[in-house]
Amino acid sequence: MTVLDHRPTDPVPGWLPGATAPRTDPAPLLPDAAPVRVLGAADLAKYDPALLLDLYRRLVAGRRYNQQATTLTKQGRLAVYPSSTGQEACQVAAATVLAEDDWLFPSYRDTLAVVGRGVDPLEALTLLRGNAHTGYDPKATRTAPLCTPLATQAPHAVGLAHAARLAGDPTVALALLGDGGTSEGDFHEALNFAAVLNAPVVFLVQNNGYAISVPLTQQSAAPTLAHKAVGYGMRGRLVDGNDVVAVHEVLAEAVDRARAGGGPTLVEALTYRLEAHTNADDATRYRQDAEVTAWQEHDPLLLMERQLRAAGLLDDAAVARATEEAEALAARMRTEFHAEPQLDPFSLFQHVYAEPTSQLLEQQAQLAAELAAEDER
Repeated sequence: MTVLDHRPTDPVPGWLPGATAPRTDPAPLLPDAAPVRVLGAADLAKYDPALLLDLYRRLVAGRRYNQQATTLTKQGRLAVYPSSTGQEACQVAAATVLAEDDWLFPSYRDTLAVVGRGVDPLEALTLLRGNAHTGYDPKATRTAPLCTPLATQAPHAVGLAHAARLAGDPTVALALLGDGGTSEGDFHEALNFAAVLNAPVVFLVQNNGYAISVPLTQQSAAPTLAHKAVGYGMRGRLVDGNDVVAVHEVLAEAVDRARAGGGPTLVEALTYRLEAHTNADDATRYRQDAEVTAWQEHDPLLLMERQLRAAGLLDDAAVARATEEAEALAARMRTEFHAEPQLDPFSLFQHVYAEPTSQLLEQQAQLAAELAAEDER
């Protein structure tokens, strides 16, 4: 029996017969050997003090936002809230690295990033309150709706970024995902298309260790999630997700690189959600208190405050001002959530399709009939 040898006879390092160019060298695509850190590892003197203080204020406001939103769920004024307490550094950095014409594609846990893009803090909670499909105009804010299905926003980010480049627009799309999202097919399809199209898109994976209750070890055997970038032919980066300065620096570099035509980047930020998955979750069933305590020592807000104080950039007065601003935001949230919203039930049928389908029209007519019957009672 003749054994066919399928190895290429062509010495071109592309493997494929007739290849005219070598395959991509994987070495430049490999992620950082250790998570990039700035706080406690670099001199803050080389960074803009105004930027550092702005990042700190945003962390303080974000923490208070998370606390108040969680309280609103306990009062029954908010249907569900996936807290990002412990992950605020990722959210703050994601919002502040984008230019006005760039696009953000958030997941359901990324309300702080959405607010950081300029969306009204109350409108950012409209979906989670159950009042509408989304509470803001995505086109006006350049912010896609909060995405509840895992990773479905990733292909959308690639499509928009590719379309913008074809139109000659210097737009970059930033897609936010959790580690659980990397287990979805949409994530892999998005990365493959992004690399093949050389699309100006950045993927930020906030690896908080759990996809609800499933630990990362049961999701992936890769050395890091950032290593997945190499298989698709894009750059991978690894960063300390609780170091807001480091996340800002790594993301800013990736966004600038994408805008300049350097292609997509996959950034993995190592972080931890200190609260449960949502207010409906009991995190004690799948993780130990000792684990949470250990991560509290690496709290992004406390880490930033310690380093700024040590550098002489933050004093008690500045802390008090940031706290007062955050409390004012929380007070506004309480006040406005006490008011009953004026809702139009027929808005559910708007902006679903450019041209309403027959099924949608049928449902709309059914709702109109039910409401009319109630009025006659």
